[in-house]
Amino acid sequence: MDERGMKMFHGEDKGTSKRRSELEEYEDRYYQELKGHYIRIKVSDSHYRCPYCRSARDYLFEDLLKHASRISKNLKGTSTKEIAKHLALERYIRKYFSRKVNAENSSNRRLSSAKDDQQLTLSSAKDDQQLTLSSAKNDQQFVWPWMGVIANIKTEVKDGRYVGESGTKIRQELEKKGFNPVRVQALWNYRGHSGLAVVEFNKDWVGFCNAIAFEKSYAIERRGKRDFYVSRDRGDKLFGWLAHDDDYYSRGILGDHLRKKGHLRTLSDKEAEEQRQRSMLVADLQKTLEIKSSRLMEMESEYEKTKHSLDNLVTQKDEMLRAHNEEIRKMQQIVRDHLAKIYLEHDKVTQHLQAQKYELQQQEEELESREFQNEGKRAKLRHDKEMVEMACLEQQKANNNFLRLAEDQKREKEKLHRKIIELERELDDKQSLELDIERLRGALQVMKHMEDDDDVDLKQNMEEIEESLEAKEELRKVLTVKHLTTNVELQDARKELIKTFQNNTSRAQIWVKRMGELDSKPFLVAAKRKYAAKEANVMAVTLCSEWEKLLRDPGWYPFKGITEGENRKVYFTPN
Repeated sequence: MDERGMKMFHGEDKGTSKRRSELEEYEDRYYQELKGHYIRIKVSDSHYRCPYCRSARDYLFEDLLKHASRISKNLKGTSTKEIAKHLALERYIRKYFSRKVNAENSSNRRLSSAKDDQQLTLSSAKDDQQLTLSSAKNDQQFVWPWMGVIANIKTEVKDGRYVGESGTKIRQELEKKGFNPVRVQALWNYRGHSGLAVVEFNKDWVGFCNAIAFEKSYAIERRGKRDFYVSRDRGDKLFGWLAHDDDYYSRGILGDHLRKKGHLRTLSDKEAEEQRQRSMLVADLQKTLEIKSSRLMEMESEYEKTKHSLDNLVTQKDEMLRAHNEEIRKMQQIVRDHLAKIYLEHDKVTQHLQAQKYELQQQEEELESREFQNEGKRAKLRHDKEMVEMACLEQQKANNNFLRLAEDQKREKEKLHRKIIELERELDDKQSLELDIERLRGALQVMKHMEDDDDVDLKQNMEEIEESLEAKEELRKVLTVKHLTTNVELQDARKELIKTFQNNTSRAQIWVKRMGELDSKPFLVAAKRKYAAKEANVMAVTLCSEWEKLLRDPGWYPFKGITEGENRKVYFTPN
């Protein structure tokens, strides 16, 4: 603490000595933080900010100095830490910023602000360099990993052995001060706790800075290495310093521990080793980058090949599907034209039979009206009528057969259509399977190029893809054989259907087709010849009903044909 800070406590009783000691300790700590540039106070060329106040208010240089002085003088209602923070801030400003601000007032504001920033940067860099290299001049050797020594740890005798504070408690105290030790290990010998402890820091430059700060903090409080060996009355205060070569080669438990846990190294050795490691890392990264780039180019080439192959397969699939659809359309058109031709011929035959029937009815009516006496003509007319009736029955049977044949052909067409749909689906499955096979082959080739001896997951994926590829290849072969078999069956069925349609036109030889109910007049004429006039009407109706019932039975055949020589005669077979 400076003289002004000491005067603030002048005249107070001895009860404030403890607070004064804490104030000095806190002030030195916060001053070292400001000096090490861990905390920034300058926010622009001409504005500053108090880092210890919550309000983010900007000050000019004089206003910030007045603010720090006012808070540090306010002893009532202010904590010891707040006073120490603002005392350290005032001390730091007066030492490092006062001359810069005076030069700023005598020149242009913008130019001088730039010079101030440059001087502040140079001063900060100089302070950091002095802080880091002050202990490393003349290639001074340190124990690496960076280690510090804590001495004068309070011990007491218990059960015939010396015991003292554990390393964990000391490490927690050092962490509170911001030194960030890795571990603190107390040194023990055959008599117990030796009163010494070794503080280990990180191996990097941050750990070295923490070790230097650790040593400086004890040196500022006059509890460094030199003070430990010179002082006669050490009291209960702890002493600490950074382990150097003299500690490393010293005799006793401390030297043994340092030689066991570390070795000597200069800062230039450390820098050279890091430079060598960085060079090796850069070389390895460049080599890895070249390998990855080469693999990437190979993968891109394989990708282009696979993509081109898949595009060709898709094009072939579209062409095959288009040709297949065109063939199906042509077949359907042929079937429709053939059915239309059959229906047209059937209508012509039906009209011809109706005309003949009408002509015969006219002749019958004419014969009845004239009451032919010629039995020969009547017999001939009866025979012609019977022939016409037989032709009508035969036409009705032919119609039933035609309808049944049409139904069979319809079912056959539906069956063929379902077969065609199934073949199309199998063709799509086959083509989709071929695409999957090509895709898996491409993925397998890509993974082969990406194969690495240490990549177990990649090898496992390649094995799974190869198994899947073999399974799909077997399935493709089975589908191909099945497709060929069903295609042969489909072609045979198509030929058979076309042949059936062609043969169906031979049925267009029937002349008469009777429509609707039976005509009761022929039954009445026949009944009058056999029965009396009173019974003739009843018997005619009865016979007509029986014939209608028999005609509805598809298994009943009223005629049978007998061939005698070259002439074929048809006789009625009564039931």
